[in-house]
Amino acid sequence: MSELIDNNKTRREVLKGLILDLHAGRPFDEVKSEFEEKFSGVSANEIAQMEQDLIIGGMPVESIQKLCDVHASVFKGSIEEIHAGKSDERTPGHPAHTFMKENEKATEIVDEIRKKLDSSDNRPGIDDIRKLLEIDRHYSRKENLIFSFLEKHNILGPPKVMWAIDDEVRNELKAISRILETDENARIENDLRQTLNKISEMIYKEDNILIPMAMETFTEEQWLEIKEGEGEIGYSFYQPAAAWKPMAGSAKTVDEDENGSFIKLDSGAMTREELGAILNTIPVDITFVGRDDKVRYFSEGSDRIFPRPRAIIGREVRNCHPPTSVHIVEKLMEDLKSGKKDHEDFWIKSGGRFIYIRYFAVRDKEGSYLGTLEVTQDIKNIVMLEGEKRLAD
Repeated sequence: MSELIDNNKTRREVLKGLILDLHAGRPFDEVKSEFEEKFSGVSANEIAQMEQDLIIGGMPVESIQKLCDVHASVFKGSIEEIHAGKSDERTPGHPAHTFMKENEKATEIVDEIRKKLDSSDNRPGIDDIRKLLEIDRHYSRKENLIFSFLEKHNILGPPKVMWAIDDEVRNELKAISRILETDENARIENDLRQTLNKISEMIYKEDNILIPMAMETFTEEQWLEIKEGEGEIGYSFYQPAAAWKPMAGSAKTVDEDENGSFIKLDSGAMTREELGAILNTIPVDITFVGRDDKVRYFSEGSDRIFPRPRAIIGREVRNCHPPTSVHIVEKLMEDLKSGKKDHEDFWIKSGGRFIYIRYFAVRDKEGSYLGTLEVTQDIKNIVMLEGEKRLAD
């Protein structure tokens, strides 16, 4: 019967209908049986498009998130190997290979913790949870690098769903960690099992949906940009030992400046090299979001407070934040655009730093909005200053 469903749009509609049936309460076994009858295989891209269609059609991301584990179970074992023959994901140093190796190591850690949960005399402790919390960097690379390029290809659904689940895992692990730090004998088994299940399901979705979809979609140049952005964020459980570069001639090169060209400003002029060096020397992190709400620029100082891979250039600023905080970002941008506010300040303490975060509306001489400037600085040593130190001292 699969030959009757060979039109991509029709296939997506049928897939979407099955997911909506699950959402409406139709028995799982019935849906799985119909799926197996009508499909001999389904590609990662079709699953991604289906999720996106549901979101565009008005289904809340939270609902897709609840369905995600269910439809992953339906699709498990049925996703065709659309990336067969693509060797890059098995090439050490390639970002896809690194993601999958990290997932192998994460699976080993999860299995070790599950064994302790099943043991009567060897319960999981705070060290196990801290070790597992390293998965945060894996998720962060996915959210800031892989998702950035999916969005450039107009694939928006899966990032929203996955990011929401990533945040659930982070928050649950942190909550369990806080409990164990207070009481090492606390009963956390049930909560921990649920979190481990979410991690395992996410590993499956990354290996069988996200990475194949990225391999099918991204260009060599985009994988190179992802590779260049990895070190800024860091790795989880696995450190790639090998370098990777696209095949000779497949990646574009960056155009060089014209010799002696200057960027003219109202109060002077400088070369592009000088301007870039100055912005990277200023002891604050700078990020500029244009009037179209897309990230246009960020400084690359030697001691950045928050990691910024170059892959975020051109990304909508709302997509650079977890779904749970998007409404706050949108409200702030609206206030700066409308003129209700010219700036907004925040300050937080994190990792021994006292971080001062400021947002400024950037306007032209006539007052028209050009974009938003974010300035971030560690002011711990500044607030501790006393007395005076003059230039002559």
